Amino acid sequence: MNASSKTALKASNISVLHGDFKAVNQVSLELHSGEWVALVGPNGAGKSSLLKALAGLTPASGQVELMGKPWGLWQRRERAKTLAWLGQAEAGQDDLTVYDVAMLGRLPHQAWLASPSAQDRAVVEVALKTVQAWDWRSRSLGQLSGGERQRVLLARALAVQADVYLMDEPLAGVDVPHQADWLEWVRCLTEQGAAVVSVLHELNLALQADRVWVMSAGALVHAGLPNSSDTHQALSAVFQNRLQWREWHDDGGTRWVALPK
Repeated sequence: MNASSKTALKASNISVLHGDFKAVNQVSLELHSGEWVALVGPNGAGKSSLLKALAGLTPASGQVELMGKPWGLWQRRERAKTLAWLGQAEAGQDDLTVYDVAMLGRLPHQAWLASPSAQDRAVVEVALKTVQAWDWRSRSLGQLSGGERQRVLLARALAVQADVYLMDEPLAGVDVPHQADWLEWVRCLTEQGAAVVSVLHELNLALQADRVWVMSAGALVHAGLPNSSDTHQALSAVFQNRLQWREWHDDGGTRWVALPK
């Protein structure tokens, strides 16, 4: 990301109510094209509720702008081409083949009831090969493990070829080698100009993002750089001072890692 990057997603005073409980309380934020932001915080902080509000998947007050245009001014199909969603523990697709699930990502690009085009098929093949799921393309989603399923749902999101990706716990059940692959895929997306927000419990992966948003009790309490001492202090505070910080040196340079106390 650089100073000239345009705003991909902007939210002002977003609040989400679950009954009488305010899951998200007056959150404002801005995401730039070519940027990956990790959204972190303890369980129940409101991370998933906020992400769903940004995606238009749950009722919320406040204002959201996508690529500079207010949410309500977008046509549904164009919005679906521009913003891709990857949720956690998604249900209802178990009888579909892996290939057909990934092809769902191309629906915004297809005319009503039209068959997939050669371009659609090519994009889906690339997406499934990217997440190393091409060999499973004829299997049903219900036959896969949780981690395998998550990779197929990622392929569906990649097939959208969107400008903004919102991912809620994309690494749930995914093994460590494929977590490293996911990190590479996110970097490829941002290098191509896409913007990514991911809710992560894998804190040390989150610390490799361009920026970190920290939530607690429905509020966005900090937004900063991953190697900033202010970010580390904010994370320690929301995790009840149960973290300790260490510098890590590798071929990529120096970065910080969080360890439990």
